[in-house]
Amino acid sequence: MRTGRTLVRRLAVAAGLALLAAHSPPAAAQQAPSGVAKPVPGLEKLKGRWVRAEGGYVLEIRAVGPGGKLEAAYFNPRSIHVAKAEASRKGAAVEVFVELRDVNYPGSTYTLSYDEKNDRLVGRYFQAVARETFDVHFVRQKP
Repeated sequence: MRTGRTLVRRLAVAAGLALLAAHSPPAAAQQAPSGVAKPVPGLEKLKGRWVRAEGGYVLEIRAVGPGGKLEAAYFNPRSIHVAKAEASRKGAAVEVFVELRDVNYPGSTYTLSYDEKNDRLVGRYFQAVARETFDVHFVRQKP
């Protein structure tokens, strides 16, 4: 008797799954829930190791996540904690924002634009301790 009930349950589950599959839209047609960050096209080109022309500071962009969130590291020459790193598109422009939070870096920031023609990041660095802003640019370090 027990085997019969188990078989009936399995058949019911299989029939339910088949019915669900038949009435579900294809995966490509399903939409992500609202509020979920979506990939931003064109940001993958930011991945790499970038060296600041003056000083040898290094910004390493390891990955680009949904909504433009960057997995990034910063070195001078030792590792400095990156509190926030994100990229976005403003029209055709690709923008990068990095906030540092560490000893001697209490909220220093980089606000950069990607110069595709010259494959470099160009913008401004705000040094929080001195409260000064500098024009800077990074070039991609070749492997």
